[in-house]
Amino acid sequence: MQTAKSVTKYVRIPPRKARLAADLIRGLNVEEATLQLLASQLKAGRLLEKTLRTAVADAETLLNVQRKDLTVQEVRVDAGPVLKRSKSKSKGGSVPVMKRTSHFTVVVAAK
Repeated sequence: MQTAKSVTKYVRIPPRKARLAADLIRGLNVEEATLQLLASQLKAGRLLEKTLRTAVADAETLLNVQRKDLTVQEVRVDAGPVLKRSKSKSKGGSVPVMKRTSHFTVVVAAK
């Protein structure tokens, strides 16, 4: 089976929120997956759709397959580095603020 892979790294969205969008498209046809991501109101949906488009373009150019023949074989959202900040609190205290990042991996395969 021919596959094409696309990776987007250091996306400023927590992995837990991004996995909600990834679960929507896992195992779907590429056209249906694109519609699902565009219809969802999630920020991660927009970001994941860019990665999906890149994987589809790679498959079309490198593998010479048509868009309608592709399915989403694997969608992975891994944790990236965490930007650690702090927020001031009362009586001279502070609270840590973790700004999490994600790495997206999308693999599309020809039927």
